[in-house]
Amino acid sequence: MSETLSFDFAEFVRRRKGETPVTRDAEASYAFQGDLEMQAHIMKLGPVVSVMESVVRLSKSLQKNSLLGHAVLVTPKQFPKVHALVATAAERLGIGMPTVYITQQMDLNAHTFGTETDSYIVLNSGIIDHLEEDELLFVIGHEAGHIQNRHVTLLNAAYYLAKMGSQIVKWIAYPALAALQSWSRKAEITCDRAGLLCARNLEVAQRSLIKLALGSQKLYEQIDIDEYLKQQEEGRKGAGKYMELMASHPYLPKRVEALRVFAESRFYREHAKEQQGGLDKLTVDARVSQIIKIA
Repeated sequence: MSETLSFDFAEFVRRRKGETPVTRDAEASYAFQGDLEMQAHIMKLGPVVSVMESVVRLSKSLQKNSLLGHAVLVTPKQFPKVHALVATAAERLGIGMPTVYITQQMDLNAHTFGTETDSYIVLNSGIIDHLEEDELLFVIGHEAGHIQNRHVTLLNAAYYLAKMGSQIVKWIAYPALAALQSWSRKAEITCDRAGLLCARNLEVAQRSLIKLALGSQKLYEQIDIDEYLKQQEEGRKGAGKYMELMASHPYLPKRVEALRVFAESRFYREHAKEQQGGLDKLTVDARVSQIIKIA
């Protein structure tokens, strides 16, 4: 299989500015408000948009054979258990069935590439080997959340800008990448919520995130989640907190804590058919904003 993954950046900008109609559902109602606000902010930064457009134009000529050339498509006959998990995630999020590939990479990771209308989820084989099925459902739901919330174009821009930053004037590339990374950290919060809505089990979601951080099957059972979360407070005190400014994901303890807050929401409890009541979305987003901010 040989595919070129590209996307029409100009069309993406027109849609974001409301100049052309969006042909898919709007961002899901569970989306983190900080994610939505940052997307709108990025679209107002003319120089940043110009840099992203240049990077995307360059990326269109790059073949993804190094990835998709060695990937295997998930179908009902090929990896049926994984296919069933993808179908469950799509049903619970109310989206169409995503295209999913498995690639021979042992690091515990997953990605979403492609376009807003033709997106690909790529699962590394390592994540298949390490996670139980319910945990893998959380990861697939997370990636499907990127598709549902129309993150894919900006994810591609951030990916290629990080890879090609040295080929662009640094004083131009740095602000664009910084803006995209700031957005990406907020987008991950949205998609962790999507994963939880698919898994419908907070313990499973927390365990999935911590397994991704730990990467050792022998040590999984020895993890104490509350002890692990104490690292969040330590990380806020040291100079290392500033390293998060150029990270694409919030530190994992923050993600776990943010998921715990979302699990208290009325939206999640109704979706998961748990007890009635819960926090309204404004309260949840305000609390999460405090959790993930970089002091």
